[in-house]
Amino acid sequence: MSVPNGVEWFQVFLGLLSIGAVPAPIDPSEPEEAQLDAAASIGATHLWSSSRLFTLDAPCARVGRDECLVKLTSASTGSARGLPATHAQMAADGRQICRTMGIRASDLNLAAIPLGYSYGLGNLVVPLLAQGTPLVCSSSALPQSIAADVSRFKPTVFPTVPPVLRALASSDVAARALSSLRLVISAGSPLDPEVARSFAAKFRRRVRGFYGTSETGGISFDRTGAATLAGRSVGLPLKGVTIRRSRPGRIIISSPSVLGTGRFSPADKAKIAKNGELVLLGRTDRVVKIAGRRADLGEIERALKGTPGIRDAYAHIVQGPKPILAAAVATDLDTPEVRRLLKGRLASWKVPTRVVALDRFPVTARGKADTLRLRQLLAAPRTESSISTLSAARQISAPR
Repeated sequence: MSVPNGVEWFQVFLGLLSIGAVPAPIDPSEPEEAQLDAAASIGATHLWSSSRLFTLDAPCARVGRDECLVKLTSASTGSARGLPATHAQMAADGRQICRTMGIRASDLNLAAIPLGYSYGLGNLVVPLLAQGTPLVCSSSALPQSIAADVSRFKPTVFPTVPPVLRALASSDVAARALSSLRLVISAGSPLDPEVARSFAAKFRRRVRGFYGTSETGGISFDRTGAATLAGRSVGLPLKGVTIRRSRPGRIIISSPSVLGTGRFSPADKAKIAKNGELVLLGRTDRVVKIAGRRADLGEIERALKGTPGIRDAYAHIVQGPKPILAAAVATDLDTPEVRRLLKGRLASWKVPTRVVALDRFPVTARGKADTLRLRQLLAAPRTESSISTLSAARQISAPR
C-alpha cells in the first residue's frame, strides 16, 4: 500500500486486515516504478496506491497465520527487504513504547513522520489502534507548517527526526509556538547534541533520543533528555526490552516485539555504559580495505564528526581502477582545511583522498542521511569542490 499520511491510510490498512490481506506499507514519495519493484521483490500480489490498483505477476509470498503486516526496510543500500510482523509483536512494541515514554490515551500525537515506517507504526499507529491515542497529520514537515499545526491542534507528543529539529532550532518560529508539546522525540538517525541544546534553549523543551530497528521495534529511550543533550547515549532500554553484550561491539536485543525468534543482533556497533545506557559506535559492516590495510569507515566518520566545524560526516569507498577513500561532510570549512584538521586525528592513509563539502546532508523521509545520494555525489568526477545540497525545505519534507 502506497498511501500518504491521513485518514485514507488507516482506511486502507484496516480494510486490508479485515479481508485477511497482509499490508506492506511503502513510501508514497518514491517513483511509481521503484514502488512496483519493491512490491514485487517481497512477493506482493498487488500494489494499492491513491491513484490505482496494480496487479503484480511476481510469485505470491507465503505468510504466517498471525502476520498482520510486512515492514519494508530502507532500500538505500540495496533492494528492499520484507520483514513479516505479527499482531502480538506489533502490539508489544506499541505497549513498550507507550509505557516507557508515558504516552496516554489523553495525549495527541503530531504525525509528521510516515505512518508506514517502523518508527511511525510504533509511535503513531499502534498507540491509536491499541489504546485510542489520537493523532493529527501535519500538513508539512517545514518549520512554519509545524508551528501552525501545533498552534491550531495543540498536540502533546511530537515524534520527529533530526533534520526537522535542526530546521526548527534555526528558524524564526517563536519560542511559544510549540508550548503545547510535553514530549519531543528524535529517532531515525543520531541527533547532533548542538541541535538538541539549541532546540532546548529556544523552545524550553528537551528532546528525548529514541533508538530502534525495523527488526526489533523500539530498543532504548532517553527518559530525561540529559543523554541527548550531552550526546553520550541513546538512553536506557525500554520497559520489556533486554539488551546484553554478545561480543566486543555487538549487542543482542530480546523482547516480545522482536521479529522472528524474539532475539536479534543489530548491525550497529554498540556498548552498554556503566549506568546501563546504550552507546552507539557506528556500523559493524563497514570495514574496508585501503591499499591492502583494513579501515573502519565508522572510525573515520567519528573522527570527522569530532572535528570542530564539522556537523555530519559520511565515509565511503569509491570503486574504480584504483579505489578511493572519500567522505562527504556537512561543514562551512573548505576541503583542504578538513584534511589538515584530520591529520592529527587519523593515520595519514585513513585521511580521505576525496572530500565533498555540503551545507547539510540530503535525507530520506525516514530522517536518515540519504546515503545513495551521498554516494552519487562522492562518485562524481570532482575533488576539492564544495557542492550546495538541495534546499532545506526539500531535504526535510516528508509525505503528507
